[in-house]
Amino acid sequence: MTSLHTVRVRRRSLGVALAAAGLLTTLLATAGPAAATPDPGDLSPGAGSRQDAAPTQGRDLAPGEIPGQDEIVHSRNIKPLANIPSANPKGINTDLAFQGRYAYAGNYDGFTIYDIADPKTPKVVSQVLCPGGQNDISVSGDLLFLSTDSSRSDDSCNSVSQPATEKSSWEGIKIFDIKDKRNPKYVKSVETACGSHTHTLVPGGKDLYLYVASYSPNDAFPDCKPPHDGISVVKVPKKAPTQAAVVGFPVLFPDGGNPGGPTNPGVSKTTGCHDITVLPSKNLAAGACMGDGILFDITRPEQPRVIDRVQDNVNFAFWHSATFNERANKVVFTDELGGGGGATCNEATGPNRGADGIYDITGRGDARKLVFQSYFKIPRHQADTENCVAHNGSLIPVGGGRDIMVQAWYQGGVSVWEFTDSARPREIAYFERGPLTTDALGLGGSWSAYYYNGHIYSNDIAKGLDVLKLDDWRTESAEWVWMDRLNVQSQPEYH
Repeated sequence: MTSLHTVRVRRRSLGVALAAAGLLTTLLATAGPAAATPDPGDLSPGAGSRQDAAPTQGRDLAPGEIPGQDEIVHSRNIKPLANIPSANPKGINTDLAFQGRYAYAGNYDGFTIYDIADPKTPKVVSQVLCPGGQNDISVSGDLLFLSTDSSRSDDSCNSVSQPATEKSSWEGIKIFDIKDKRNPKYVKSVETACGSHTHTLVPGGKDLYLYVASYSPNDAFPDCKPPHDGISVVKVPKKAPTQAAVVGFPVLFPDGGNPGGPTNPGVSKTTGCHDITVLPSKNLAAGACMGDGILFDITRPEQPRVIDRVQDNVNFAFWHSATFNERANKVVFTDELGGGGGATCNEATGPNRGADGIYDITGRGDARKLVFQSYFKIPRHQADTENCVAHNGSLIPVGGGRDIMVQAWYQGGVSVWEFTDSARPREIAYFERGPLTTDALGLGGSWSAYYYNGHIYSNDIAKGLDVLKLDDWRTESAEWVWMDRLNVQSQPEYH
C-alpha cells in the first residue's frame, strides 16, 4: 500500500520519473513539509543487482555508516534465511497476505503464491498475470481480493492502461477463487468510485465486507468526481461471491476534511482515505486519510461511524496507514512523506517527518480520543539515492503488555521497534540492503514487512521475497502464537 497520486494513465518512463525524483530530493532537503509527490507506481525499480536465492549473511552497521551498494547489513538479533528473486526484474512488488502454509504477494502485474511451509526454502506455487497497480491483496477461505487503482480498458486480466477521462475505463476490486493454488481462477469484479488503492477485509458471518480506500477525484474523471469524502463498502456473500456489490458509500468527512495547502502548507488535502485497519474484536477501525487520522466504530459494518479525528499539520504530509496495539489503547499512524519515492531518511529531513506517529486512545465509548505521544523514525540515515519513509508493518504478538512491531521502510529496510512506552519508542532490530544505485534516486526496498508464525516476511520492490528470523528475548513469547491466516489490515486478536 502506498500513496500519493493515483496512477490513472500510463506509467511514466524511467528517465522522466527519476528526473522528477531527483528534483524531489532537492525539495525535501530544503523545504518544509513536502507536498504530494508521485506514487511509487510512477517510478521504476532501481538498477542495482538482483539478490541471489541464497542470502548473503550481512554485518552490523557502525554508527552513522551507510552500507555499500546492495550490501546486506543487519543487527545481530536478525538472521536472513531466504530470498526468492522477483520473476519480473522490471516489476514492482507490493503487499502480502497469509493463509496456512501459503504467502500471497501482490505486484503491479498480478500476484504470486508462495509455499512457506519451510521458511528456509519458500517455493513459488503459481504466478497470476493480471496487471492493474497496485494489486493490494487479501485472502479469506477460497477467495482472494485484489485492488486495482490504475485506469484500465476493462475489468479483465488482459486489459490495458486507459485514461480515467474515458467513461468506459474500469477500476475497483477483482475476486479470485484460490481453492486450487496452482490454478487460481478470476470469478468477479466490482467497480468502485475512484478505483481501489487499498482495501480492508471485515470478516463476518455469512458475508464479508471490504472497505475500499481511494482518493484524488477530478472533475474530468466520469467515475471519480469530487467530492470524494468517504469509502466504498463492498458486500461479498461467502457462498455466492459472484453477487458481490457496493452496498454503501459512508461519508467520513462531512466538512470536507483537511483542506491541505495553502491553509496547511505541505499537507495533503483529504479527498478520501489511503488505508484502513479494522480490529473486529473491538468493533474499531483506524483510518489513515491523507490529511486526517480517524478512529471509528464498525459495529454496523455497512455504516461505520467516526468517533474521533486528528490532524498533524506540522510534521505529517500524508496519513498512510494505521496499526492498533494488542490492548487497543494505542494506534500507530504512518506518514508517507514523499509518497514512497523520496529520500526522506536523511539528516536534513530529520526524525519527526516521514515517521510514525504514536497515539494513545483515551476515554470510553463515543468519548474516546486519539492523543498524540511521540514520533518514531529509524535511527539509521540512508543515502540520498534511497527512497525511504515509514511504510507497512504489523504487530509482533508478544503479549504481556509489551508493544512491538515490525515495519517496512522501503530502502531503509526492515525495522523492529518497541513502543510499550508511547513517549519513548526505540528500534531493537533491523535488516537492510545498501542503495540500489549510487548516482541517482532509485525505487526499491521493503514495501511490506509482516510477522507470521515465527518469521518475518518482507516483499521487496526490486529484490523479491525475503524471509528473516528474529532472535530476541523481548519477542520470544510470539513464537507460541500460531495463526491459520493473516490479513494485516484485518487485525486479529492474538491472545
